[in-house]
Amino acid sequence: MNQSLSSLPPGVRLGVSPLSWANDVLEDLGANIPLETCLDDAAAIGYQGVELGRKFPRDAAVLRPLLDSRGLALASGWHSGELAERDVEAEMAAVAPHASLLRDMGSSVMVYGEVAMMTPGAPLDAPMSKRLVMPTDEIAAYAVRLTEFAKRLQDAYGLRLAYHHHLMMVTETLDEISTLFDRAGGDVGLLLDTGHAVGGGFDYKNLIDRFGDRIAHIHLKDVRGKVMEMVRAGDLSFNEGVRQGMFTVPGDGDVDFAPVADFVRNGCYRGWLVVEAEQDPELAPPKPAVTDAFDRVRRLFA
Repeated sequence: MNQSLSSLPPGVRLGVSPLSWANDVLEDLGANIPLETCLDDAAAIGYQGVELGRKFPRDAAVLRPLLDSRGLALASGWHSGELAERDVEAEMAAVAPHASLLRDMGSSVMVYGEVAMMTPGAPLDAPMSKRLVMPTDEIAAYAVRLTEFAKRLQDAYGLRLAYHHHLMMVTETLDEISTLFDRAGGDVGLLLDTGHAVGGGFDYKNLIDRFGDRIAHIHLKDVRGKVMEMVRAGDLSFNEGVRQGMFTVPGDGDVDFAPVADFVRNGCYRGWLVVEAEQDPELAPPKPAVTDAFDRVRRLFA
């Protein structure tokens, strides 16, 4: 382990998302920043791994040397799932190339984001109030499909599914997450995202208290409360909120990270902590931002 991270509990590693350098959806954000810059910065700062981003090659034979040469591991990668509207067989076929890459790169967790049943057109450009909500009578069947998919993902690829609660998707609020996870089997892991919890209007500690044993992956994201309030009050879109700076790196916003640090420190979690901030790199230069975040996270465990 990097000596500067020796205070992290055994089995816990600190990674960083490439979203600080290049946005996956808003492709103009970071369009001019090469992948090599992201990887060089992450390694130089001391991060132990990265998640996948849109500029990453999707061939393990190409990606592995890029990461190995910098001492970085592949923590995970996002899969845009559609189990809200399609069956498990179709989802297994759709996930195969992505899951194979994660497996071949030594990852043990796959981030699942539900992108079906979203506002038609460009859902992340729609006003936040236009989010579609899954009908109550469909949740049980969705949970069954999700559970079966998680089992098959583990069996076929050795990957734990980490379900990402997310603004503008079918599990945004605490009630929605709780209703789904009360019905889904234990094979379905939870991705705890501190920023999306705050954005969804609840204290993320509620997820730790209720589903701590299901947490399979953690995104450390901060929120600028005044910007989030402005986004909600103006009924802006998710993408406009990102452009306005509603998210930032840990320690630069209003989120209290002590509860998640306590959760990890007390031996309740083994896996990746991933610093993530969807920001405009022109407004928030990536390397200084993620360097500050690295230092703040390290101090949480000092």
